[in-house]
Amino acid sequence: MSEKKPKIKPLPNGPYMVKGLKDFTNSRGEPIDTKDSMALCRCGRSKLKPFCDGTHISVGFTDSKKDTRVPDKRDDYKGKKITIHDNRGICSHAAHCTDNLPEVFQMGVEPWIDSARALPAEIKRVIGMCPSGALGYSQGSKEHSAQDSEKDTEPEIHISKNGPYHVRGGVELEGVDLGDGAARQHYTLCRCGASGNKPRCDGSHWYAAFKDDEAMTISAANRALEGSEPQWIKVAEPGELEDGEIKPLEIMNQQIVLSRVADNYGAIDGVCPHQGGPLMEGILEDGVLRCPWHGHAFDPITGKSLGTDPDAGAFEVEARDDGIYLKAEAPSISRWTFSHVMAETMVEWGIKHVFGMVGHSNLGMAEAIRVQEQKGRLKYIGIRHEGAAAFACSGYAKVSGVPAACLTIAGPGATNLLTGLWDAKMDRAPVLALTGQISTEFIGSGAFQEIDMRSAFHSVAAFSKVVLPGSNPAELMSLAIKNAIVQRDVAHLIIPNEVQILDAQERGPAGPDGRLSDTAIAPSTGSVDLAMCRVNAAKRPVIITGHGVRQCMEDILAFAEKLGAPVLTTYKAKGFIPDSHPLACGVLGKSGTPVSSWFMNNSDLLIVFGASFSQHTGIDQNKPLIQVDFDQMSLGKFHCVDNPILGDTGITARMFFARLAENPACSGHKAEIADKWEHWRTEKKRRADIRSEKGLNPAFIFHVLKGVAPDNAIMSLDVGNSTYSFGRYFECSGHRVLLSGYLGSIGFSFPAAMGAFMAQDLQTGQYGQNGRKVISISGDGGFAQYMVEFNTAVKYKMDITHVLLNNGELAKISKEQRDGHWPVWETGLSNPGFAEYAKVCGGLGLRVEAEDQLEDALGEALAYKGPALVEIISDPGQT
Repeated sequence: MSEKKPKIKPLPNGPYMVKGLKDFTNSRGEPIDTKDSMALCRCGRSKLKPFCDGTHISVGFTDSKKDTRVPDKRDDYKGKKITIHDNRGICSHAAHCTDNLPEVFQMGVEPWIDSARALPAEIKRVIGMCPSGALGYSQGSKEHSAQDSEKDTEPEIHISKNGPYHVRGGVELEGVDLGDGAARQHYTLCRCGASGNKPRCDGSHWYAAFKDDEAMTISAANRALEGSEPQWIKVAEPGELEDGEIKPLEIMNQQIVLSRVADNYGAIDGVCPHQGGPLMEGILEDGVLRCPWHGHAFDPITGKSLGTDPDAGAFEVEARDDGIYLKAEAPSISRWTFSHVMAETMVEWGIKHVFGMVGHSNLGMAEAIRVQEQKGRLKYIGIRHEGAAAFACSGYAKVSGVPAACLTIAGPGATNLLTGLWDAKMDRAPVLALTGQISTEFIGSGAFQEIDMRSAFHSVAAFSKVVLPGSNPAELMSLAIKNAIVQRDVAHLIIPNEVQILDAQERGPAGPDGRLSDTAIAPSTGSVDLAMCRVNAAKRPVIITGHGVRQCMEDILAFAEKLGAPVLTTYKAKGFIPDSHPLACGVLGKSGTPVSSWFMNNSDLLIVFGASFSQHTGIDQNKPLIQVDFDQMSLGKFHCVDNPILGDTGITARMFFARLAENPACSGHKAEIADKWEHWRTEKKRRADIRSEKGLNPAFIFHVLKGVAPDNAIMSLDVGNSTYSFGRYFECSGHRVLLSGYLGSIGFSFPAAMGAFMAQDLQTGQYGQNGRKVISISGDGGFAQYMVEFNTAVKYKMDITHVLLNNGELAKISKEQRDGHWPVWETGLSNPGFAEYAKVCGGLGLRVEAEDQLEDALGEALAYKGPALVEIISDPGQT
């Protein structure tokens, strides 16, 4: 604890004079250099914020209180167990109370506090979040101000984002009454100049739209790492180098080549100034050091170029009795580059994970991402193939609804992303792709790894831009992420090599505040009324749900239960309604159940929420059809529908519920649904009992998996016979299913499972520890495409169980050849021992060849805390 508390003195119509403060941080938690005495801006107009530059004089700043201000007095809201105290006049409107306990702290209602609507412990917890000290509470005869526990904390001023100074730890405010009932340990001070209750913040910054570019709050020490004091470092023993010998060194992140020529020692930069060749690996011959790339020659003692190239940097070297010494200092480098601006902007927009591969044309961006990871603001996952990074991002978005980023180098690294990005695009999953690029001076010359990146990504990315030296890096990154989120599509930034390390000077990061609106769009009353005429008259309506209802399935089910209509799902929506629900009929289409197809074929009205009309789903276009979607282009996309309704699916379902007749013409179908399920389950058991010498029956495999898999597991599927069998035989009860829907890409399941795993528990960052079990399912052909990523899962301790149906061939293709009366050709596979491979990688690998081994193997794999693989020898002739 500090013995002497710092003080703040508001000068008349001037800045805050702060004395003795040590801890001063910006909204990103970065330290700001302090002096014993500092003048902090409170007019909101300084160009050196947070410090005063005298602008308050020219703008005529006044610190007088306004007559129209909210009165600075305490109000009491009594409850049986706790009384809440509040002083509206000193509230900074940080909204921690209304956001975290809205049932007690109610916006737009008077009285706005109801002390009886939550437990005292919850109320005290939320009051403890109040930064202004406006809130307090009493229990019995004892009164507490907010955050009384701060009495033992160190004094600090923290700058809130576009808001007031948060003063903590009992910093004394000289000559100012803190206010009736206010906390004494912490408070908020106006820095926008608009408060009516100066010096206290009263929330006026929100109405005044106060903005502070916090790039200015990064101290000179944070912005640039100036050369530290030079130091002599011993780099070789006496006599260690013979005449004409070199020694590569790495000192303070610098590559240096030490040489001996006769009795002279020299040290020069180990990177050739011509094209960055490794002089450290060069050849020293006849007193000349030549670059191994192009043979360019340099004096190894002085660094002088013996050709037309710039000189190589040289270092002082001394030969002493005990060895050879080199005088070194840290290089002067920018620590606030375009890359740092973009990386911070990513974090501000909520990007929490980056999947990628670090390489020569993305090193600047990689360094900025490393800094953010070091600060604990995001997590980087280094994959083994860039295609897996894109699939991981797709799986991540399909689980969470928010984008992750994938990072690659130029050329082949970028093109390897394309398949996974197409999967995300076609299934409307938001993804941010960041690709390095060769330096702009070489673009167009056919240089090494140069491709026309914009053309390559033109079709797959809804937004694809090059970051140029004159660009605003924060704005381009914001536009990219906004496009990904709003359009639910791929956004792409191309970042040339030299642009990544440009000094950003005073450019600051950006965030989503004021850039995104509420997307809960209500449909027109007329379109709903017209649709309900059909609904109320229908006798056998069915509801079909697609992936677009993932956030509002409860609203759909409430409407379905009131209507009494069967609920069918597309494959992408499998699991949104448990198959045990009395109205559930399972998946519709080629991978579906006969229950769902029977009810669709015998319906007189189809009510479709958030579903596309894929040919694999086979929605009957000849039935009367109501389609609800928030995307205008999805309505009637492939054919006309009777009632297209533009609106949020959840809001529309609630409007349907409200307008549904008390006694709709539809009669109850639960008994009929139960009967159809009984027949189908009998047939599933018959199929599961079929034995084969070629391997286990998929119907049996998925029956056993259903018995041991957690009810809330995330199931990531590949394509092929394993996926068809899962759709038919595995009954969901709270499971979440991921698949490559419209693209139908082989190899999807395992990298998507990695993305799904990292998307778990985004709030705490405890990846998977408190989340859902992730189970990946594929055939042998699919897993082999990205099996190297099992190493990635081991490295990052991903708790993923992979169920691999090994039938020794591309069985789905074999079936299609037979169905088309083609000879079966080139579908056989030569496989490794997948279970042994999993063990070699450091995970759990189990091989199942008999039915009595399956349940125990699956149970062991699911209980294993880390990557596990169960290789099941299966019959290729059964699906």
